[in-house]
Amino acid sequence: MQHTKETVGFIGPGMMGHGIAKNIVEKGYDLSFYSRQHGETAKDLESRGAIYRASPREVAEHSTVVFMCVTGSKDVESIAYGVDGLAAGFKPGSVLVDCSTSDPTSTVALSGKLAQIGVTLVDAPLGRTPKEAWAGTLDTMVGADEATFARLEPILQTWAGRIVRVGNAGDGHRMKLINNFLALGYAALYAEALTLAKAVNIEPERFDSVIRNGRMDCLVYQTFMDYVLNGNKEGHKFTIRNAFKDMRYLESMADDVGLFNGMGNAVKNSYALAMRHGDPDVYVPTLAESIAKVNGIDWQI
Repeated sequence: MQHTKETVGFIGPGMMGHGIAKNIVEKGYDLSFYSRQHGETAKDLESRGAIYRASPREVAEHSTVVFMCVTGSKDVESIAYGVDGLAAGFKPGSVLVDCSTSDPTSTVALSGKLAQIGVTLVDAPLGRTPKEAWAGTLDTMVGADEATFARLEPILQTWAGRIVRVGNAGDGHRMKLINNFLALGYAALYAEALTLAKAVNIEPERFDSVIRNGRMDCLVYQTFMDYVLNGNKEGHKFTIRNAFKDMRYLESMADDVGLFNGMGNAVKNSYALAMRHGDPDVYVPTLAESIAKVNGIDWQI
C-alpha cells in the first residue's frame, strides 16, 4: 500500500537507522535518505525503493517528515543548520523527528529555532537493539504535542512495536537518558560484581547460576552475560563511547535542575575508566574486563 499524505526523509541509516529506514519504505512510504557514505547500506535501501539524496537539504526538500538517527546533539545541530543542512530545505509545516539519544537542553533550543521557520521538532529516542530495528519492533519514547503525535503515529508504527508519548519536545530525550542510566547502571554493577566475585575465586559460571532466573535477572543481565559466558559480541550492541556520552548528558541534565546525582556520576566514571583503558568502540559488556584490569585481575573473555 502506498501512503500519499506524508513523504518521509531519513538521515543516518546506521546500526539502528538502517532497519528503521528499511521498514518505512517497505511499508509503503516514499523515502528519501542521506548518509555520509554511499556504501552497502545505501545500496540496500535503494534496492527497496528508497531514493538517495546528495545532502540533508535535498532530503528536506523532498519530505514532509524527516527522521534522524545519529550519534548525538552535535551531529543533530550540524545536520540541521550546517552547510546544505535540513533547515535550508524544509518547508513550513514539516516535522523533524530526532531518534538519536541527544542532550535535552540542545533539543529544546533546536525546537525553538526550528519553530521560527515553521518546523516542528519531535524527539523519539529508541529502546532495544538493531535486531528489533530490523524486525520493526523497537520501543520509542516520544516528546511531541498531541496533534503532532497523532500525525506521526502511523509512520512510527512501521518500525516500533511499543510507542509511548511521554510529553512534549525534550521529554523523550529526558526519559531516554533516565532509561539508559538504569541500563548502563546495571552493566556497571555487573562488571564490578563479577570482578569482585573473581577476586574471591567465584567464577562467572557459578555467579550466573545464582543470579540467573532469580529476582535480579533481566534482559540487560542476559545480554551482558551472553558476552561474559559465551563471548557473544553481537548480543549487546552498544558501545562504551556511546555509554560515556549518554552518562555525560545525564550529568548535564541533573546539573540543570541542581540535583545530587551521586550514582549517575559513579556510573559515568566507570565508562570514563573504560574509555581511558581500552577501545571505546567495543560494546558495553567489555566493561567487565576494564574493571578487572584496573584492579590487577587478568581476565580476558
